[in-house]
Amino acid sequence: MKKKPIITSKEAVNLINDGDSVAVEGSGGGLVEPDALLKSLKDRYKETLTPKNLTLVHCTGIGDREGGGIGHLAQENLIKRVIAGNWAMAPKMGEMALDNKIEAYNFPQGVMAKMFREIAAGNPGLLSRVGKETFVDPDYQGGRLNEITTEELVEKYNWDGETYLFYKKFPLNVTFIRATTADEEGNLTIEEEGARLELLSMAQATHNNGGIVIAQVKRVVKSGTLQACKVIVPGIIVDYLVVHPEQKQTAEGIYNPSFSGNARISTNLLKPMNLNERKVVARRAYQELENNNIVNLGVGMPDGVARIAEEKGMLDKITLTIEQGLVGGIPAQGLIFGVSYNPDAMIDQPYQFDFYHGGGLDTTFLGFGEVDKKGNVNASKLGRLLTGTGGFVDISQNASKVIFCGTFSSGGLKVNIENGKVNINQEGKYKKFVNNVQQITFNGEYSQTNKQEVIYVTERAVFKATREGIMLMEIAPGIDLEKDILNHMEFKPLMPPEGIITMDARLFE
Repeated sequence: MKKKPIITSKEAVNLINDGDSVAVEGSGGGLVEPDALLKSLKDRYKETLTPKNLTLVHCTGIGDREGGGIGHLAQENLIKRVIAGNWAMAPKMGEMALDNKIEAYNFPQGVMAKMFREIAAGNPGLLSRVGKETFVDPDYQGGRLNEITTEELVEKYNWDGETYLFYKKFPLNVTFIRATTADEEGNLTIEEEGARLELLSMAQATHNNGGIVIAQVKRVVKSGTLQACKVIVPGIIVDYLVVHPEQKQTAEGIYNPSFSGNARISTNLLKPMNLNERKVVARRAYQELENNNIVNLGVGMPDGVARIAEEKGMLDKITLTIEQGLVGGIPAQGLIFGVSYNPDAMIDQPYQFDFYHGGGLDTTFLGFGEVDKKGNVNASKLGRLLTGTGGFVDISQNASKVIFCGTFSSGGLKVNIENGKVNINQEGKYKKFVNNVQQITFNGEYSQTNKQEVIYVTERAVFKATREGIMLMEIAPGIDLEKDILNHMEFKPLMPPEGIITMDARLFE
């Protein structure tokens, strides 16, 4: 095999032409992010005002919420269209979408990840049940996020009496991927990375589409010195190498060998949660677990469930997973959600979603922004806050049991847990239990037809979904039903015939 050209990041971005479709690998918090290439593309545009009118494609959020990652490319006229699974890590790009400065689509993260395999195989797109009866469904918004986005990229399709969504493929001219080591022939290994994501699928799709695959790596070694069993992407589908010795494992900057499976750390080193509303929610949500459950944890408040399981010594009784392809271990919290401490396995993200889509999950814990009287959940767009669905739709529609975790209100909520009771010192400005959600990320009525068990956990109340709507099941000690719950809901929940019970007192100790 021929040796691959080793070029600078500046030379690499000069290969992009006006109107190209550019796919970018990576996940939030700097995970597998080709940061040098993204920054160089921004610099080229600022210096030359070229290239213009790019279509940008990425599976999940890429960035640090501070202008890194995809945020580098939030430049008017540089980007014409974005097709993304998540928007939360690059707020400036989200603002451009909300202001009608770019065409903007949001499709489920798993759909996006699996789409690259379909493109690589020469198929016209992806047929899936995922997204039905949500904002992704063409009967709702078709995944379009603003008025200037008019082209339909998803349509309904009937097969053998069942309705599916058909997601149309998109062109790929250039792809930015990242690995740890390349040999001179372009074979790539990821020994210091925290996930595999869809590195192989994205590179195959771009190569087979006649596009250019550019790999950012930390180092290049002599041909023949990499073990074949560790090569994730073969050099036959890599066109150029860009060496960036300073690339970081995550945005936190410190290499952690437990993220990449090269060492196992003591979980006693992880900081325990303080007793506050987040811990109360995590504790109550944890009570829904059963031994041997295969579990997915969402970003934000749900990730506290892992800490509770670790505190109780129950990690060996359940298996925690996250959509980036990690199986086992403890998912990291905050900005670097997407890696896990001490994972048992690291698989390609599209295969993780195969498992999720096929019903492999027993339980999932997900966050919520709004819940309405029908049990619908909005977790993707709240006013000017555009986060996107990420893996939320993929996961929530296919897990047997869904537990939504969040505070009862938002915007300045101040809660004190004292003497085994919940004290609301300051109510949040915004009600989260509303008559109608702004965007349907989870359809409560559709979930009931699929016989899912659905529970909504907050620091002061627990609800469950029924065919007639959501029902209030439990309230916390110290909470007044009328003053602290009903007065802060836009609708009155159903009441259980056997009466409301008090949440377990141990949650507040």
